[in-house]
Amino acid sequence: MEQQEQFDAVLAADERIEPRDWMPEKYRATLIRQIAQHAHSEIIGMQPEGAWLTKAPSLRRKAILLAKVQDEAGHGMYLYSAAETLGVDRSDLLDRLHTGAQKYSTIFNYPTLEWADVGVIGWLVDGAAIVNQVPLCRCSYGPYARAMIRICKEESFHQRQGFEMLLALRDGTDGQRAMLQDAVNRWWWPSLMMFGPPDGASANSSASMAWKIKRHSNDDLRQRFVDMTVPQADVLGVRLPDNDLRWNAERNSHDFGEIDWEEFARVVKGDGPCNTERIERRTAAHTEGEWVREAATAYARKQAAKVGAA
Repeated sequence: MEQQEQFDAVLAADERIEPRDWMPEKYRATLIRQIAQHAHSEIIGMQPEGAWLTKAPSLRRKAILLAKVQDEAGHGMYLYSAAETLGVDRSDLLDRLHTGAQKYSTIFNYPTLEWADVGVIGWLVDGAAIVNQVPLCRCSYGPYARAMIRICKEESFHQRQGFEMLLALRDGTDGQRAMLQDAVNRWWWPSLMMFGPPDGASANSSASMAWKIKRHSNDDLRQRFVDMTVPQADVLGVRLPDNDLRWNAERNSHDFGEIDWEEFARVVKGDGPCNTERIERRTAAHTEGEWVREAATAYARKQAAKVGAA
């Protein structure tokens, strides 16, 4: 009881829980699930954009995209490290990803069909990630919150890169503008799904908010994203594919149409356009890279032995 009271007092004071502090097992389990899903999303998210590394239209665009994909790998590593402070093993988390026992963001189960998709991912997908993740910098669990500070800085840079690329398409040919609009049409609704199910159907949000892991509900974050994105779409000269999207002066926010939650559920369950492909590629990369991990481990042991002998 004393430990629970101390835990509650730390949360009430808006302070941080650290790895060696006592915490309820449900709090620990919730953090492991959320951080692991976030880490999985980062490394699976390398695939849709990585497919364009050899097809980027210029050396400059290739270098930008390569740096971004590298950043995403780094984000995954930060997050797996944060999860490991909760007593789980990174290899076990990866096994859960590969077997489908743990999920990643549904957005990465959609294909990148055109070059414009890469820019729209930077604008919409990274934009949604920023809205979702900036409040996590104030998460009640210290290692997760600290990891998010650097991740959010880099995600903001990624969004600016994507928007700059789309401005170039806006100012290009009629064909480039049509490609831009087509990409927006395909990525808009999946981007709104990134915030998760509506609040009434979210099994984990209430507990996460009570523990101050999350600071805002799914629907509140989704509304922030819509309100932020509409004026940006005007700058790009694109139409967001929602006939119900309009300004509501009484709410001082935008109304928008109903999300296809049946599609969301199908993708979560593994029936999206690229679910199977994403996991197969991730599993193959993990298996084929085993010798690299073994070599790195052997080298680390050798160096440690040298230091010990000295």
